Amino acid sequence: MTPKDSHRPTIQVLERSFLLLETLAAQPEPVSLKDISERTGLHPSTAHRILNDLAIGRFVDRPAAGSYRLGMRLLELGNLVKARLDVREAALGPMRELHKVTHQPVNLSMRQGDEIVYIERSYSERSGMQVVRAIGGHAPLHLTSVGKLFLAHDDPARVRAYATRTGLTGHTRNSITDLARLERELAGVRATGVARDDEELELGVRCMAAGVHDDQGKLVAGLSVSAPADRLEESWLERVKDTASQISLALGYRG
Repeated sequence: MTPKDSHRPTIQVLERSFLLLETLAAQPEPVSLKDISERTGLHPSTAHRILNDLAIGRFVDRPAAGSYRLGMRLLELGNLVKARLDVREAALGPMRELHKVTHQPVNLSMRQGDEIVYIERSYSERSGMQVVRAIGGHAPLHLTSVGKLFLAHDDPARVRAYATRTGLTGHTRNSITDLARLERELAGVRATGVARDDEELELGVRCMAAGVHDDQGKLVAGLSVSAPADRLEESWLERVKDTASQISLALGYRG
């Protein structure tokens, strides 16, 4: 058996069922049996027999005689899967792999109001950097790489409201405390899909981050690598983006 064959169902009727479901999923409207047969290459009688069985299980609906669409059972099952998805659980393995590459703390953070909260971290004592913000720690959005990802997804009015509420208080001499400068920074984040913290939260610590999205395309978390300012390597940026994409894929995001 070739590697390609190993990814195919060993039971022919299952392979054909998958093919029929994928064909229906690709069409926004109900599809006639004739069109289904042409698209799949299955004989009409074969397609009809399998579709009828799928309809019994509510995996396929028949809105009119001779036409088919995906059934509500798939929505029910999809909602069960979505309810069980946990961004932290999906991120743990990829975060550990990224840490093996960087040997620096890898952080997973989510937004909570005007702050980001650290919900997971992968690090070792050999990183050479004291881990100041443990899991459950929080920090202002505008001073962190992940926080900037979330602000970049807000519209201008919400960013201005955030600036008014918080006063854009700084923590270091590098902190962004001016709205115009923050808006320029966020424009860069939107253009590149990545964000940075250049010793803005803590002197001597720099970070780079990429977003994690769910199946609806919503930004639900940010993945970041933090390191001593002189050790952060630009070559890590693509790995950070790839790792964030890997976690998003596990959550159902398809771009």
